[in-house]
Amino acid sequence: MTLSELTAYQWMLLLLCGLLIGIAKTGVPGFGILVVPLMAMVFPARASTGILLGMLITADVFAAIYYRYSAQWKLILQLLPGTIAGVIAAAALMKSVNDTLLAKLIGIVVLVMLAGRYAANLLPAGTRQSLDALRTHWSIATLFGSLAGFTSMLANAAGPVMTLYLLSLGLDKKRFVGLNAWYFFLLNWLKVPFSAGQNFMNKQSLLIDAATFPAIAIGALLGVWLLNKLPQKVFEIVVTVLTAAAAVKLLLSH
Repeated sequence: MTLSELTAYQWMLLLLCGLLIGIAKTGVPGFGILVVPLMAMVFPARASTGILLGMLITADVFAAIYYRYSAQWKLILQLLPGTIAGVIAAAALMKSVNDTLLAKLIGIVVLVMLAGRYAANLLPAGTRQSLDALRTHWSIATLFGSLAGFTSMLANAAGPVMTLYLLSLGLDKKRFVGLNAWYFFLLNWLKVPFSAGQNFMNKQSLLIDAATFPAIAIGALLGVWLLNKLPQKVFEIVVTVLTAAAAVKLLLSH
């Protein structure tokens, strides 16, 4: 599908996706929960994947520049080895993995982990401190990095996985968004050679991405404004609720 073939309704959905992506990248991760199903209403599945990746990278640039002083490079470097392995494994399995089954499994894993996160708050203080130390261990970062790389390459579904990991670290909202921004900036660029190699990304998809630039830019500005307005506790609640909603959406995939 080319730009000239898009109807007014499809344009509206496409620009709405750009707005939501911008807000999610610079403000509240999870705001993009509707993007994947909305994109599927405009484009076929394969085309949607490549176009969405270009839109995400555009928003990543805004977020990475704005939060350039908030990235947690020690944590990002811990995540990268597993992430690279996950992306490569997913690229090798793309033709043989059932996307619907994968989405359901991701949803179940995220919901179980969310339940575990809150169950941990009921444990004695000493046990909670031991768990806190474990969350920052390189092995946990490798595990979540692998999951994020794998699910992102196959289904653009790494958001709930990474959000859950970042919530467990107890970061303040700006460090949370800054780490999230730089991590996904690197992750999405890692996916480009594989997506281009399978023709998900091509000249036509890049033209469509370019047309969404104004909507993404406006969304990025709205995201920064929203983050500055949200108190830390409200931010954590909103992100947790949106993560749970994303997990349920994945669980109900068909």
